[in-house]
Amino acid sequence: MKIGLIGLGRMGGNIARRLMRDGHQTVVYDNNAEARAALAKDGGEAVESLQALVQALPSPKAVWVMLPAGEITENTIQTLSGMLGKDDIIIDGGNTFYKDDARRGKELAAKGIHYVDVGTSGGVWGLDRGYCMMIGGDKPTVDYLDPIFKTLAPGAGDIPRTADRDGRDPRVEQGYMHAGPAGAGHFVKMVHNGIEYGMMQSFAEGFDILKNRNADHLPEHERYQLDMADIAEVWRRGSVVSSWLLDLTASALAKGPELDNYSGYVNDSGEGRWTVNAAIEEAVPAEVLTSALFARFRSRQEHTYAERLLSAMRMGFGGHVEGRGTPPKEGEHS
Repeated sequence: MKIGLIGLGRMGGNIARRLMRDGHQTVVYDNNAEARAALAKDGGEAVESLQALVQALPSPKAVWVMLPAGEITENTIQTLSGMLGKDDIIIDGGNTFYKDDARRGKELAAKGIHYVDVGTSGGVWGLDRGYCMMIGGDKPTVDYLDPIFKTLAPGAGDIPRTADRDGRDPRVEQGYMHAGPAGAGHFVKMVHNGIEYGMMQSFAEGFDILKNRNADHLPEHERYQLDMADIAEVWRRGSVVSSWLLDLTASALAKGPELDNYSGYVNDSGEGRWTVNAAIEEAVPAEVLTSALFARFRSRQEHTYAERLLSAMRMGFGGHVEGRGTPPKEGEHS
C-alpha cells in the first residue's frame, strides 16, 4: 500500500521505516526538515506540506497522523479533513483521548471520511520488535488497512498459543486487534497504560524494599546486602513476574545498581489520569492504578530509589529523559 505519515518522531519515523521494509510506500511529512531528510534517505517520499502529502497519495487516500495528543493533532486532522474527500481515511496512532476519537469519527463521517484510531504500544523498540495495536473504526475500513497493520504488528513469534482460541480473530495472535468503533482502540490502549503504571510501581516498590534491607535500624542478623541486578536477572528466568518491564529493569540495574544516572522525577503521559477518570465514571474501584498515578505526582517533590527505577524503565521502553522541573506532556507515548 501507499500511505501518508505525518509526524516522524521516535515512533512515527520507525513506523514509516518498518512499513518500507515490507515493501509499502510512504509519503512522509514533519515540520522538522532534518526528520524529513532522514526518512527520505531511508526511502520515504518526503514532502514539505500537508497539501503535497495528500496530492501524492492515490485514492482512497490513507493518512496516518503520529503526533502528540492535543491541539497539534486536532489542528492537523481538521486541516486534513478539508483536503481529503469521500472514502479517504485518517488514522490517528498517537495517545489521543478516546472521547476525542468518538467525536472526530462522527464529524468526519458526515464528510464521507473514515476515521481510525490506533492505540500503539512498542515504544522505541517497535522498528525491530513490531507494534502491538488496538484499533477502533468501522470494520470495512479496518479490514482495508489490514496490510499496513499486519506489517507493523510483531507477529506470533515464539509465544505459545493460548488454549481454546479456535474460531476467534486470528489477527489477535499476531499482535493487533479491531477493538470496536472509533475510540475503542484508544480506550483499550488507555487502560493498558494505566495497568502499565501499576506494574511499574510494583516493581519499583519491591526493589526499593530489597535495596533497603541493609538499613542500620534493622537487627543486624536480619540485614541483607542484596544484589539488585542479580535478583532482577534471576526473576527474568522462569518466575511468575517475568515480563518486558522486568527485562528493562534488569538491563538498567546491570549498568549501575544505584541508578545514579536517573533523576527519579517521573512524568505521566496523561493516559493514567484518563484511566482513573474512566474508573470514576464507571464506579469501578481502581486502587492500584490510582496509587501508581499519585506516586508519580509525589516523585516530582522528592526522589527515592523506587522513582529512579521508574525513570529507568521509562527510558528503556520509551526513550524518555526526565529531570526536575520538566512538565508532564499529555499524549506522549509511555
